[in-house]
Amino acid sequence: MTAGALGFWRRTRAMLIKEFIQLRRDRVSFAMIVMIPIMQLVLFGYAINTTPRDLPTAVLVQETSDVGRSILAALKNTKYFAVVKHARDADEFDSLLKSGRVLFGIEIPVGFERALRRGETPALLIAADATDPMATAAALGALNGVVRSALAHDRAIPDSDPGTFEFRTHARYNPAAVSALNIVPGLVGTILTMTMLIFTALSVTRELERGTMESLLAMPITPIEIMFGKIIPYVIVGLVQASLIIGAGIVLFGVPVLGSMALLTALSTLFITANLSIGYSFSTVAQNQLQAVQMTFMFFLPNILLSGFMFPFAGMPGWAQVIGEALPLTHYIRIVRAIMLKGAMLDELHYDAGALAILMLVAMVIAVTRFRRTLD
Repeated sequence: MTAGALGFWRRTRAMLIKEFIQLRRDRVSFAMIVMIPIMQLVLFGYAINTTPRDLPTAVLVQETSDVGRSILAALKNTKYFAVVKHARDADEFDSLLKSGRVLFGIEIPVGFERALRRGETPALLIAADATDPMATAAALGALNGVVRSALAHDRAIPDSDPGTFEFRTHARYNPAAVSALNIVPGLVGTILTMTMLIFTALSVTRELERGTMESLLAMPITPIEIMFGKIIPYVIVGLVQASLIIGAGIVLFGVPVLGSMALLTALSTLFITANLSIGYSFSTVAQNQLQAVQMTFMFFLPNILLSGFMFPFAGMPGWAQVIGEALPLTHYIRIVRAIMLKGAMLDELHYDAGALAILMLVAMVIAVTRFRRTLD
Protein backbone atom coordinates (compact mmCIF):
# COMPACT_ATOMS: atom_id res chain seq x y z
CA MET A 1 0.00 0.00 0.00
CA THR A 2 1.39 3.38 -0.99
CA ALA A 3 2.10 6.19 1.46
CA GLY A 4 -0.76 8.24 -0.01
CA ALA A 5 -3.23 5.39 0.54
CA LEU A 6 -2.00 4.90 4.11
CA GLY A 7 -2.42 8.59 4.81
CA PHE A 8 -5.93 8.51 3.35
CA TRP A 9 -7.07 5.67 5.61
CA ARG A 10 -5.31 7.18 8.63
CA ARG A 11 -7.11 10.50 8.19
CA THR A 12 -10.43 8.76 7.54
CA ARG A 13 -10.00 6.67 10.70
CA ALA A 14 -9.22 9.78 12.74
CA MET A 15 -12.31 11.50 11.37
CA LEU A 16 -14.44 8.45 12.14
CA ILE A 17 -13.20 8.33 15.75
CA LYS A 18 -13.84 12.06 16.10
CA GLU A 19 -17.47 11.65 14.95
CA PHE A 20 -18.12 8.81 17.40
CA ILE A 21 -16.66 10.85 20.25
CA GLN A 22 -18.80 13.83 19.26
CA LEU A 23 -21.89 11.61 19.02
CA ARG A 24 -21.18 10.21 22.50
CA ARG A 25 -20.97 13.72 23.90
CA ASP A 26 -24.20 14.77 22.18
CA ARG A 27 -26.49 12.87 24.53
CA VAL A 28 -29.70 14.21 23.00
CA SER A 29 -28.85 12.96 19.51
CA PHE A 30 -27.72 9.61 20.92
CA ALA A 31 -31.00 9.30 22.81
CA MET A 32 -32.94 10.03 19.60
CA ILE A 33 -31.09 7.23 17.79
CA VAL A 34 -32.14 4.75 20.48
CA MET A 35 -35.57 6.05 21.44
CA ILE A 36 -37.22 6.80 18.08
CA PRO A 37 -37.20 3.21 16.73
CA ILE A 38 -38.19 1.83 20.14
CA MET A 39 -41.04 4.33 20.43
CA GLN A 40 -42.31 3.52 16.94
CA LEU A 41 -42.16 -0.21 17.63
CA VAL A 42 -44.05 0.07 20.93
CA LEU A 43 -46.70 2.47 19.63
CA PHE A 44 -47.42 0.61 16.41
CA GLY A 45 -47.18 -2.81 18.05
CA TYR A 46 -49.20 -2.23 21.22
CA ALA A 47 -51.09 1.08 21.12
CA ILE A 48 -52.44 1.21 17.55
CA ASN A 49 -55.53 -0.86 16.92
CA THR A 50 -57.46 -0.54 13.65
CA THR A 51 -60.30 -2.68 15.04
CA PRO A 52 -61.13 -0.74 18.20
CA ARG A 53 -62.80 -2.42 21.17
CA ASP A 54 -64.41 -1.25 24.42
CA LEU A 55 -65.85 1.85 22.77
CA PRO A 56 -67.59 4.20 25.24
CA THR A 57 -71.35 3.78 24.99
CA ALA A 58 -74.32 5.47 26.64
CA VAL A 59 -77.71 3.82 27.03
CA LEU A 60 -81.10 5.40 27.47
CA VAL A 61 -83.54 2.84 28.84
CA GLN A 62 -87.08 4.20 28.56
CA GLU A 63 -88.54 1.15 30.31
CA THR A 64 -87.28 -1.40 32.82
CA SER A 65 -87.84 -4.92 31.47
CA ASP A 66 -86.27 -8.32 31.11
CA VAL A 67 -85.55 -7.62 27.46
CA GLY A 68 -83.78 -4.38 28.32
CA ARG A 69 -81.62 -6.14 30.87
CA SER A 70 -80.77 -8.84 28.31
CA ILE A 71 -79.69 -6.23 25.77
CA LEU A 72 -77.49 -4.43 28.32
CA ALA A 73 -75.93 -7.72 29.41
CA ALA A 74 -75.16 -8.57 25.79
CA LEU A 75 -73.54 -5.19 25.27
CA LYS A 76 -71.37 -5.57 28.37
CA ASN A 77 -70.26 -9.05 27.32
CA THR A 78 -69.11 -7.99 23.87
CA LYS A 79 -65.62 -6.56 23.37
CA TYR A 80 -66.88 -3.75 21.16
CA PHE A 81 -68.97 -1.75 23.62
CA ALA A 82 -68.31 -0.45 27.11
CA VAL A 83 -71.39 1.04 28.75
CA VAL A 84 -69.99 4.04 30.62
CA LYS A 85 -73.14 6.11 31.16
CA HIS A 86 -76.87 5.59 31.71
CA ALA A 87 -78.56 8.72 30.38
CA ARG A 88 -81.49 10.07 32.35
CA ASP A 89 -83.28 11.65 29.41
CA ALA A 90 -82.95 12.47 25.71
CA ASP A 91 -81.18 15.78 26.38
CA GLU A 92 -78.39 14.13 28.35
CA PHE A 93 -78.27 11.39 25.71
CA ASP A 94 -77.65 13.99 22.96
CA SER A 95 -75.19 15.95 25.09
CA LEU A 96 -73.02 12.90 25.71
CA LEU A 97 -72.71 12.28 21.98
CA LYS A 98 -72.09 15.92 21.13
CA SER A 99 -69.34 16.32 23.73
CA GLY A 100 -67.52 13.22 22.48
CA ARG A 101 -67.63 11.46 25.85
CA VAL A 102 -69.30 8.49 24.15
CA LEU A 103 -69.19 7.20 20.58
CA PHE A 104 -72.49 5.32 20.72
CA GLY A 105 -75.89 5.88 22.21
CA ILE A 106 -78.40 3.02 22.40
CA GLU A 107 -82.01 3.76 23.26
CA ILE A 108 -84.57 1.14 24.29
CA PRO A 109 -87.90 2.90 23.71
CA VAL A 110 -91.06 2.64 25.78
CA GLY A 111 -93.12 -0.42 24.88
CA PHE A 112 -90.27 -2.32 23.23
CA GLU A 113 -90.85 -5.59 25.13
CA ARG A 114 -94.63 -5.39 24.85
CA ALA A 115 -94.43 -4.86 21.09
CA LEU A 116 -92.02 -7.76 20.81
CA ARG A 117 -94.38 -10.07 22.72
CA ARG A 118 -97.29 -9.06 20.49
CA GLY A 119 -95.40 -10.09 17.37
CA GLU A 120 -94.94 -6.50 16.18
CA THR A 121 -91.67 -5.06 14.83
CA PRO A 122 -90.30 -2.60 17.40
CA ALA A 123 -87.14 -0.62 16.70
CA LEU A 124 -83.98 -0.50 18.76
CA LEU A 125 -82.57 3.01 18.32
CA ILE A 126 -78.81 3.39 17.83
CA ALA A 127 -76.99 6.72 17.47
CA ALA A 128 -73.32 6.67 16.43
CA ASP A 129 -70.79 9.48 16.39
CA ALA A 130 -69.68 9.19 12.77
CA THR A 131 -67.03 11.91 12.95
CA ASP A 132 -64.59 8.98 13.21
CA PRO A 133 -65.98 6.36 10.78
CA MET A 134 -63.14 3.91 11.42
CA ALA A 135 -64.02 3.67 15.09
CA THR A 136 -67.74 3.03 14.61
CA ALA A 137 -68.03 0.88 11.48
CA ALA A 138 -66.93 -2.47 12.92
CA ALA A 139 -68.92 -1.99 16.14
CA LEU A 140 -72.13 -1.21 14.25
CA GLY A 141 -71.69 -4.37 12.22
CA ALA A 142 -71.27 -6.47 15.37
CA LEU A 143 -74.16 -4.89 17.27
CA ASN A 144 -76.84 -6.56 15.16
CA GLY A 145 -75.66 -10.09 15.87
CA VAL A 146 -75.00 -9.47 19.55
CA VAL A 147 -78.47 -8.19 20.40
CA ARG A 148 -80.34 -10.67 18.21
CA SER A 149 -78.44 -13.54 19.83
CA ALA A 150 -79.30 -12.21 23.28
CA LEU A 151 -83.01 -12.02 22.50
CA ALA A 152 -83.08 -15.41 20.75
CA HIS A 153 -81.94 -17.06 23.99
CA ASP A 154 -83.97 -14.86 26.33
CA ARG A 155 -86.17 -17.09 28.48
CA ALA A 156 -88.50 -14.19 29.13
CA ILE A 157 -89.59 -14.43 25.49
CA PRO A 158 -89.59 -18.18 24.72
CA ASP A 159 -91.36 -17.80 21.39
CA SER A 160 -89.34 -14.83 20.19
CA ASP A 161 -88.05 -14.74 16.66
CA PRO A 162 -84.73 -12.92 16.26
CA GLY A 163 -86.13 -11.29 13.15
CA THR A 164 -89.14 -9.63 14.79
CA PHE A 165 -87.43 -6.34 15.63
CA GLU A 166 -85.35 -3.89 13.65
CA PHE A 167 -82.35 -1.67 14.21
CA ARG A 168 -82.81 2.00 13.48
CA THR A 169 -79.31 3.38 13.12
CA HIS A 170 -78.53 7.08 12.94
CA ALA A 171 -74.94 8.01 12.03
CA ARG A 172 -74.74 11.52 13.42
CA TYR A 173 -72.55 14.43 12.33
CA ASN A 174 -71.13 12.63 9.28
CA PRO A 175 -73.85 10.30 7.97
CA ALA A 176 -72.24 9.86 4.54
CA ALA A 177 -68.89 8.91 6.15
CA VAL A 178 -67.05 11.58 4.16
CA SER A 179 -63.38 11.23 5.03
CA ALA A 180 -62.68 14.96 4.59
CA LEU A 181 -65.02 15.77 7.47
CA ASN A 182 -62.86 13.62 9.71
CA ILE A 183 -59.43 14.53 8.35
CA VAL A 184 -59.62 18.31 7.79
CA PRO A 185 -60.48 19.28 11.40
CA GLY A 186 -57.73 16.98 12.63
CA LEU A 187 -55.26 18.51 10.19
CA VAL A 188 -55.79 21.92 11.78
CA GLY A 189 -54.38 20.67 15.08
CA THR A 190 -51.68 18.48 13.51
CA ILE A 191 -50.21 21.25 11.36
CA LEU A 192 -50.37 23.77 14.20
CA THR A 193 -48.63 21.34 16.56
CA MET A 194 -45.70 20.82 14.20
CA THR A 195 -45.19 24.45 13.21
CA MET A 196 -45.73 26.00 16.65
CA LEU A 197 -43.32 23.59 18.32
CA ILE A 198 -40.58 24.29 15.81
CA PHE A 199 -41.04 28.08 15.93
CA THR A 200 -40.41 28.37 19.65
CA ALA A 201 -38.14 25.34 20.06
CA LEU A 202 -35.54 27.28 18.07
CA SER A 203 -36.04 30.59 19.87
CA VAL A 204 -33.53 30.36 22.76
CA THR A 205 -31.04 28.10 20.95
CA ARG A 206 -30.98 30.57 18.05
CA GLU A 207 -30.04 33.34 20.48
CA LEU A 208 -27.21 31.20 21.87
CA GLU A 209 -25.82 30.23 18.47
CA ARG A 210 -25.94 33.78 17.12
CA GLY A 211 -24.30 35.16 20.25
CA THR A 212 -27.16 37.54 21.04
CA MET A 213 -28.06 35.89 24.34
CA GLU A 214 -25.53 38.03 26.22
CA SER A 215 -27.22 41.20 25.00
CA LEU A 216 -30.61 39.80 25.94
CA LEU A 217 -29.47 38.91 29.44
CA ALA A 218 -28.00 42.37 29.92
CA MET A 219 -31.41 43.96 29.40
CA PRO A 220 -33.68 44.74 32.40
CA ILE A 221 -36.18 42.04 31.46
CA THR A 222 -37.54 39.02 33.35
CA PRO A 223 -37.77 35.42 32.07
CA ILE A 224 -41.58 35.65 31.92
CA GLU A 225 -41.38 38.81 29.80
CA ILE A 226 -38.89 37.14 27.47
CA MET A 227 -41.18 34.12 27.10
CA PHE A 228 -44.28 36.19 26.36
CA GLY A 229 -42.33 38.35 23.92
CA LYS A 230 -41.25 35.29 21.99
CA ILE A 231 -44.61 33.47 22.14
CA ILE A 232 -47.18 36.17 21.37
CA PRO A 233 -46.08 36.90 17.76
CA TYR A 234 -46.41 33.21 16.91
CA VAL A 235 -49.89 33.08 18.43
CA ILE A 236 -50.93 35.47 15.67
CA VAL A 237 -49.08 33.35 13.10
CA GLY A 238 -50.84 30.23 14.37
CA LEU A 239 -54.28 31.85 14.13
CA VAL A 240 -53.51 32.86 10.54
CA GLN A 241 -52.50 29.26 9.77
CA ALA A 242 -55.65 27.89 11.38
CA SER A 243 -57.80 30.35 9.40
CA LEU A 244 -56.17 29.28 6.14
CA ILE A 245 -56.66 25.57 6.83
CA ILE A 246 -60.26 25.92 7.97
CA GLY A 247 -61.06 28.28 5.08
CA ALA A 248 -59.56 25.85 2.57
CA GLY A 249 -61.51 22.99 4.17
CA ILE A 250 -64.76 24.93 3.79
CA VAL A 251 -64.14 26.02 0.20
CA LEU A 252 -62.45 22.92 -1.22
CA PHE A 253 -64.04 20.08 0.77
CA GLY A 254 -67.31 21.52 2.01
CA VAL A 255 -66.47 21.02 5.69
CA PRO A 256 -69.19 22.75 7.75
CA VAL A 257 -68.71 25.00 10.76
CA LEU A 258 -71.88 24.42 12.79
CA GLY A 259 -70.64 25.94 16.04
CA SER A 260 -69.38 29.32 17.18
CA MET A 261 -66.37 30.73 15.33
CA ALA A 262 -65.62 32.91 18.36
CA LEU A 263 -65.41 29.82 20.59
CA LEU A 264 -63.26 28.01 18.02
CA THR A 265 -60.91 31.00 17.84
CA ALA A 266 -60.62 31.26 21.63
CA LEU A 267 -59.87 27.56 22.13
CA SER A 268 -57.51 27.55 19.13
CA THR A 269 -55.59 30.37 20.80
CA LEU A 270 -55.36 28.29 23.97
CA PHE A 271 -54.09 25.28 22.00
CA ILE A 272 -51.55 27.36 20.07
CA THR A 273 -50.22 28.92 23.28
CA ALA A 274 -49.90 25.48 24.91
CA ASN A 275 -47.79 24.18 22.01
CA LEU A 276 -45.68 27.32 21.91
CA SER A 277 -45.00 26.96 25.64
CA ILE A 278 -43.94 23.34 25.18
CA GLY A 279 -41.67 24.30 22.30
CA TYR A 280 -40.17 27.08 24.39
CA SER A 281 -39.46 24.53 27.14
CA PHE A 282 -37.55 22.43 24.61
CA SER A 283 -35.49 25.48 23.62
CA THR A 284 -34.37 25.98 27.22
CA VAL A 285 -33.15 22.37 27.44
CA ALA A 286 -31.50 21.99 24.02
CA GLN A 287 -27.94 23.17 23.52
CA ASN A 288 -28.32 23.88 19.80
CA GLN A 289 -30.98 24.10 17.12
CA LEU A 290 -30.46 20.51 15.95
CA GLN A 291 -31.26 19.18 19.40
CA ALA A 292 -34.33 21.42 19.58
CA VAL A 293 -35.64 19.99 16.29
CA GLN A 294 -34.94 16.45 17.50
CA MET A 295 -36.93 17.06 20.70
CA THR A 296 -39.76 18.50 18.63
CA PHE A 297 -39.91 15.37 16.49
CA MET A 298 -39.87 13.13 19.56
CA PHE A 299 -42.85 15.00 20.98
CA PHE A 300 -44.70 15.20 17.66
CA LEU A 301 -44.57 11.44 17.00
CA PRO A 302 -46.79 10.35 19.94
CA ASN A 303 -49.04 13.36 19.27
CA ILE A 304 -49.90 12.21 15.77
CA LEU A 305 -50.25 8.53 16.74
CA LEU A 306 -52.03 8.74 20.11
CA SER A 307 -54.29 11.77 19.67
CA GLY A 308 -57.01 10.09 17.62
CA PHE A 309 -56.01 11.82 14.39
CA MET A 310 -54.80 8.73 12.51
CA PHE A 311 -56.22 5.91 14.65
CA PRO A 312 -59.32 5.66 16.87
CA PHE A 313 -58.48 6.96 20.33
CA ALA A 314 -61.18 4.94 22.08
CA GLY A 315 -59.74 1.69 20.75
CA MET A 316 -56.30 2.16 22.30
CA PRO A 317 -55.23 0.33 25.46
CA GLY A 318 -55.61 2.17 28.76
CA TRP A 319 -51.93 3.11 29.14
CA ALA A 320 -51.89 4.63 25.65
CA GLN A 321 -55.02 6.66 26.42
CA VAL A 322 -53.38 7.99 29.59
CA ILE A 323 -50.43 9.24 27.52
CA GLY A 324 -52.81 10.62 24.91
CA GLU A 325 -54.71 12.62 27.53
CA ALA A 326 -51.44 14.39 28.40
CA LEU A 327 -51.04 15.63 24.80
CA PRO A 328 -52.62 18.93 23.71
CA LEU A 329 -53.48 17.60 20.25
CA THR A 330 -55.81 14.95 21.71
CA HIS A 331 -58.01 17.57 23.34
CA TYR A 332 -57.89 20.01 20.45
CA ILE A 333 -58.98 17.40 17.89
CA ARG A 334 -62.02 16.67 20.04
CA ILE A 335 -62.73 20.39 20.35
CA VAL A 336 -62.38 21.30 16.69
CA ARG A 337 -64.43 18.30 15.50
CA ALA A 338 -67.13 18.99 18.08
CA ILE A 339 -67.43 22.69 17.19
CA MET A 340 -67.21 22.30 13.42
CA LEU A 341 -69.23 19.12 12.92
CA LYS A 342 -71.54 19.01 15.96
CA GLY A 343 -72.10 22.65 16.90
CA ALA A 344 -70.91 21.98 20.46
CA MET A 345 -70.71 24.81 23.00
CA LEU A 346 -68.28 25.46 25.85
CA ASP A 347 -70.36 23.65 28.49
CA GLU A 348 -69.97 20.46 26.43
CA LEU A 349 -66.24 21.02 25.93
CA HIS A 350 -65.24 22.15 29.42
CA TYR A 351 -63.15 19.03 30.11
CA ASP A 352 -60.93 19.37 27.03
CA ALA A 353 -60.71 23.16 27.37
CA GLY A 354 -59.65 22.78 31.01
CA ALA A 355 -57.07 20.13 30.08
CA LEU A 356 -55.54 22.47 27.49
CA ALA A 357 -55.34 25.27 30.05
CA ILE A 358 -53.59 23.01 32.58
CA LEU A 359 -51.10 21.72 30.01
CA MET A 360 -50.33 25.29 28.94
CA LEU A 361 -49.71 26.46 32.51
CA VAL A 362 -47.49 23.45 33.32
CA ALA A 363 -45.41 24.05 30.18
CA MET A 364 -45.05 27.77 31.01
CA VAL A 365 -43.88 27.04 34.55
CA ILE A 366 -41.30 24.54 33.27
CA ALA A 367 -40.12 26.97 30.58
CA VAL A 368 -39.66 29.89 33.00
CA THR A 369 -37.93 27.68 35.58
CA ARG A 370 -35.56 26.23 32.98
CA PHE A 371 -34.78 29.65 31.54
CA ARG A 372 -34.00 31.00 35.03
CA ARG A 373 -31.49 28.16 35.46
CA THR A 374 -29.99 29.07 32.10
CA LEU A 375 -29.49 32.61 33.40
CA ASP A 376 -27.71 31.23 36.43
